Amino acid sequence: MHKLALFRLHLIVFLWGFTAILGKLIHANADILVFYRMLFAAICLFVYIRVFKKDSIKVSKKVFFQLAAIGFSMALHWYCFFYSIKISNVSIALSCLSLSTLFASILEPLIFKRKIDISEVVMGVVIVACILLIFKTEFQYKEGIFYGVLCAIFGTIFSVFNGKMFGKTSSGNIIFYEIFSGWFILLIFYLFSGQIFSINEISYRDIALIGVLASVFTAFPMLESVNLMKYISPFTLILTVNLEPVYGIILAFFIFGESEHMSPIFYIASGVMILAIIANGLIKAKKQKTLN
Repeated sequence: MHKLALFRLHLIVFLWGFTAILGKLIHANADILVFYRMLFAAICLFVYIRVFKKDSIKVSKKVFFQLAAIGFSMALHWYCFFYSIKISNVSIALSCLSLSTLFASILEPLIFKRKIDISEVVMGVVIVACILLIFKTEFQYKEGIFYGVLCAIFGTIFSVFNGKMFGKTSSGNIIFYEIFSGWFILLIFYLFSGQIFSINEISYRDIALIGVLASVFTAFPMLESVNLMKYISPFTLILTVNLEPVYGIILAFFIFGESEHMSPIFYIASGVMILAIIANGLIKAKKQKTLN
């Protein structure tokens, strides 16, 4: 069962890595892409929870508004991610995601009121140095790097505050209301900004691709990651998820060719960042084992 769980885990991380590929294949603007992704994913989750599992989606008002706020940060995270891809490339957007670990090392201790881990700070310095090196060597992608950094910030906010919601309602409800709220906030924005008709500026091809993105590459991996927690440790999950940029960058290199070919320094810096994250995870695991 453990081997099967690890296979399923690597499968969903691979799917997450392929999300960036779909983001580049979809021609629609980043905001419209996120709007439909969240709409279709929310529908998929609702059908799964109410029709297949026959569970209740009832939550308290307090929990709903908390999830809505987190869902807004999720929408911003996805918007910055896809926008970074569209104005630069997949490799740049995915490499910037590594900064999430640095931001988490600062934000998580503040939210959960624990001491700052020195190893996380050191790792953060290494990652920042690598990002600065990438920025210097790939300066033509400076705007893409900027939005990639914003993507990492909003992703960290989403992840850390999401951890605070554990146990307040079912995991399925948490995911559903976050995605639904993110979509609803985008809808309100379109209505009040007078841009509601812009959501019709999308081809049937893009609608089909976003449908696949929302179901196979969003709703399914999120639900599967929750189910896998029964069989694997949170450490294993987090450590394996760090392979997402690796899968994505390799796939982009072979699928898109020349537009994804970066300088050797980019690949060296990205490799160092990923190794730093994995090393930090191993150090944490060793410390935890010592404490136990």
